[in-house]
Amino acid sequence: MTHKNIRNVCFVLCAAATAFAAGCGQQQEEPEVSQKFNLTTVERTSVTLDEKYSAAIRGRQDVDVMPQISGRIVRLCVREGERVKEGQVIAIIDQTPYQAALRTAVANEGAAQAKVKTAQTKVAGKQQLRNEDVISDYELSLAQDELSVAEAELEQARAQVINARNNLSYTEVRSPSQGIVGILPHRVGALVNPQMNQPITTVSDNSAMYAYFSISENKLRQYVADYGSVDKMIASMPELQLQLNDGTIYSSKGRVETVSGIVNATTGAVQIKALFPNPNRELLSGTIGDVIISETDSKAILIPITATMEIQDKVIAYKIENGVAVAAYLTVSRLHDGKNYNVITGLNEGDVIVSEGVGLVKEGMKIN
Repeated sequence: MTHKNIRNVCFVLCAAATAFAAGCGQQQEEPEVSQKFNLTTVERTSVTLDEKYSAAIRGRQDVDVMPQISGRIVRLCVREGERVKEGQVIAIIDQTPYQAALRTAVANEGAAQAKVKTAQTKVAGKQQLRNEDVISDYELSLAQDELSVAEAELEQARAQVINARNNLSYTEVRSPSQGIVGILPHRVGALVNPQMNQPITTVSDNSAMYAYFSISENKLRQYVADYGSVDKMIASMPELQLQLNDGTIYSSKGRVETVSGIVNATTGAVQIKALFPNPNRELLSGTIGDVIISETDSKAILIPITATMEIQDKVIAYKIENGVAVAAYLTVSRLHDGKNYNVITGLNEGDVIVSEGVGLVKEGMKIN
């Protein structure tokens, strides 16, 4: 090949390379095509927000019925699950030894009274003799001391009678309050005493039930700021709902009755006690449920859950700024409708966000 031909081939190769390079440059400079997504504008709206708190349900009072004396049970006067009134007899303990003790105490009281009368007669006689200067003051004083001793013994005897009567009355074990009788672990013939670990029964006053639940210290401070004080919070908070363990909502609403003044050092929570009426005995002491506090937020920001995505426990939505997708990291609370989030932080009214297909969006993507 001649030098001229070689020069022509080089020229052609260089031209082709230049053209290829120019073509590549043209491809890199092509504008990025914007993607099409459904968008929505963020607005504020009024919404009722529900917050759930796990609660332990207890009777208004659960009273252990313990015997105050020792003896054998001779009769059970109630059945398990029976409704009883305050003072109603639950069980009877053998009364024979206590009846005998009462009779003995009454007899001792009579003897003490006779001794007092004898001492009084003696003092009267000594006083007469002293007035006539037949005896000295010393003898009169001895008679008066004997009267004082007799009177003290009479008081002791009277106290023993009272104690014996009380013990006899304690043989009838009575309910300390109205309510429902629990289990009766001790049957007729069982020996009971005040030191035993297991009570004769437990009477639960469940005409109204308490639901105990805890809220964080910060949430309590928010309530106090909203209502003005703890007392005003208790008086003004809306009625509460109770969701039972099976998911149903209890028919009657309750109210906050007390707020503990102590913050749990471990959990940072404050205990609250709410009272729920229980006329039909639907609520049982010892069960669990969820207390629902409903509040109306007139300036809530709601967005569909489909407008967000979760990455490593972070909820993200994409705002459109100047036609470009920008990630917004949100603090949200889930509504019970299962469809929407209540946005606490991360979005403002008027923001435009991607409402569907957010999983296909990337930071910096042009959005049409």
